[in-house]
Parts: sequence; C-alpha cells; structure tokens
Amino acid sequence: MDSTNQTLAAEFILLGFSKDLKTNIVLFMVFLLIYLVSISANGLILVLVLINSSLHIPMYFFLCILSLLDLTMTSAIIPKLLVDLISVQRIISLIGCRTQLYFVLLVGGTECLLLALMAYDRYVAICRPLHYPIVMRWSNCFRLTALVWILTFIILILPSIGKPPKLCYPNQINHFMCEALAVTQLSCENTHSSEVIVITCFLVLFIPFLFIIASYICILTSILKMKSTRSAKAFSTCTSHVTVVVLFYGTSVVMYFGPSSDYSTKYGKYFSVLTNIICPTLNPLIYCLHNKEMKEAQRKLFSRE
Repeated sequence: MDSTNQTLAAEFILLGFSKDLKTNIVLFMVFLLIYLVSISANGLILVLVLINSSLHIPMYFFLCILSLLDLTMTSAIIPKLLVDLISVQRIISLIGCRTQLYFVLLVGGTECLLLALMAYDRYVAICRPLHYPIVMRWSNCFRLTALVWILTFIILILPSIGKPPKLCYPNQINHFMCEALAVTQLSCENTHSSEVIVITCFLVLFIPFLFIIASYICILTSILKMKSTRSAKAFSTCTSHVTVVVLFYGTSVVMYFGPSSDYSTKYGKYFSVLTNIICPTLNPLIYCLHNKEMKEAQRKLFSRE
C-alpha cells in the first residue's frame, strides 16, 4: 500500500471491549480492583525483600526486578484503560500510542529474559552449590540484569525507534491499548510488519524458554540424585518460578501464535488481558503463597503491626 496516497494518522481510537455503558462500568470496577491488587501485591514483595536481611540473596533480587516489571506493565496499561471505560471518546495520540507500545514491548521482552535468568540462578544453586557464591555474586547479578535490559532494548525497541511504521486511516485500533499486532494493522506500507513482529516475538519467547527447559532438566536430574528431604527442599524453591513461567508462556504463545492472523486480531485483546494484566497481578501472589521464606517474612511483618 502506497503511503503517499494516504493520510497519516496523528491520533487513534481504541475500540476497547464494549460501547455499552453498564458493561463498561462493570469492567471499570473489575480492572480497578485488579490494579489495586497488582500495586499492593507487587509493593508487598518489594517491602518484604527490602526489610528482611534473610531475603537479601540473588533469588529475591531477581524477584524484586520481576515485581518492578509487573508494576510497570500494569501501570502502562490499566490507568489509560480505566479512563477510556468511562469516556465517550477513546482517543490516544500517536506519541502516546508509541510510548505505550514501547513500554509494553520492553517490559514483556525483559520479563522473558529475566525468567530465564531466574532459572539459571536456581540451576547454579541446586546443581552447582559450591560455585554459587562465586557465579552469582552481586556484581554478576547486576551485570546480568543490565544485560537483560540492554538486549531487550536492542532487539525490540531500537528497530522500532529507528524506523517507526507509518500509520494511516482508518485510525481505529481493535484493542484496549496500543498492542504491537493491533497497531501494525494500520500500517500504510506493505512491509509485512506483522510477520516481522511475530518472528521477533517468537525468538524473544522461544530462546529463553528453551534455556529454561534445559535448566530444569538439569535441576530435575540433580534433585533425583538427592535424598528425599533435600530434594523436597530444593524443589520447593523452584515451584513458584515454574508456575509463573507456565502462566506467562502459556498466555503469550496463545496470543502471538494463534491459529491465524484473523484469530489474533479478533481475540488478541482478550488474551492480552491475561498476558499483560492478569499475569503481572498473579505473579506476586504466587510467590507470596507458594514460597516458604516469603510466607515467613509476611508473618513477621504483620506480627509487628
């Protein structure tokens, strides 16, 4: 499609979920509750790790980063969604749309790599316990975390900033936010940008996922060689992470690699709720409920009060 024969869009209309006022009021209450839970749960993780010296280890340092990512994700999406649910016109500017898109891509891609990094931390702790203090010393943790952010920025954000797609009318986005696949449907140029995004997302999801699988194969092999008491304790430190990985990758795969592009366009916003809103809200709850050290830290915190 020749962009010279079309008018470039300066703002966009987010179609959202429904035009019915009663439905939007119910959705407003639901998403407001979810946002409050997300802020409270992720904030609790940060507070628990900061005030408990026993949690000042790499495993919980990475968990804090995960909570910050989840807070950023929900904060980049839900406030705008709440405003739109009670507004007559759901308009977002081109700059606002791109900013939201970049935040979601950066946070989502960083979380993929961070989950792989957390799996590596568990691998070293269980399979190479004598090397753990050296391999996962704080200087290495900081470098690895910085590398995760830098790689995500280079792979997902830098190409988009360097050559942003030209978006034309009709300026309606069939979504509640500026999601990558939904936005590229408005591209003026016949550059197959949707396919490029899918391939990039596939690589960002698939390569860390393979690394996670390989790490847990090694972990399970080591655990099976341990005594029952030690193996149970070792595996208990992994259950929360495994649950988060299954939840995150399960929803992401369905959203980006559905049966067809039409399927992704029509139902993508509903799977996006799971991936970008529900998962970041459930992650801290999973760690708080499944992790013994986190539950003990909660008990100490609330017993003081």
